[in-house]
Amino acid sequence: MVSDDRAAAPTNDGPRDRILTVPNLLSLLRLAGVPLFLWLVLGPEADGWALLLLLVAGFTDYLDGNLARRLNQTSSLGQVLDPVADRLYILAVVVGLVLRDIIPLWLAVLLPMRDVLLFSLVPFLRTRGYSALPVHYLGKAATAALLYAFPLLLLGDDAGTLGELAQVFGWAFTIWGVGLYWWAGLLYAWQVRTLLVTTPPLSPSERPSERPT
Repeated sequence: MVSDDRAAAPTNDGPRDRILTVPNLLSLLRLAGVPLFLWLVLGPEADGWALLLLLVAGFTDYLDGNLARRLNQTSSLGQVLDPVADRLYILAVVVGLVLRDIIPLWLAVLLPMRDVLLFSLVPFLRTRGYSALPVHYLGKAATAALLYAFPLLLLGDDAGTLGELAQVFGWAFTIWGVGLYWWAGLLYAWQVRTLLVTTPPLSPSERPSERPT
């Protein structure tokens, strides 16, 4: 799935190939927090700091997309870094929660399977001159629900009334998030199918993966 804030357009009108931009630096900073989050959750089990890190990551996720538009600093690298950071955070949280026995293994498998499906569609998009398609609003809602769900489930690992409430609301967001996540993925797959039917393929020399950089 492409970034919620910087959805890829056809490569013929793609962004400039800039690297040192403020949004890209924020995405790199967010990426650097992934191993730190896993260490906090699995090492000292410092859940408070881990939750704070997730909040910071969520804020920078919003901020880099907003700045990319306001400062006209969209870039091909940003379109890669932003969704990769999002996926790695979701994966890191899922792995951490599974290893802490907070969520079942089947849930940890279900989420990456959806991304595998979407990644498998990219070669078909490239035959029509696209690297990705804009994300449906359901994808944004799904990501938001999961970003609420996982911190709540982590907070729900603690005993007491607060932990019990966090667990209830965490599982509610999880069920909605997973459902919307897969629904958005299936809609994306249908978009790809429609594109393949309605758009003639490019010649091999015109396809994005084969164009000179």
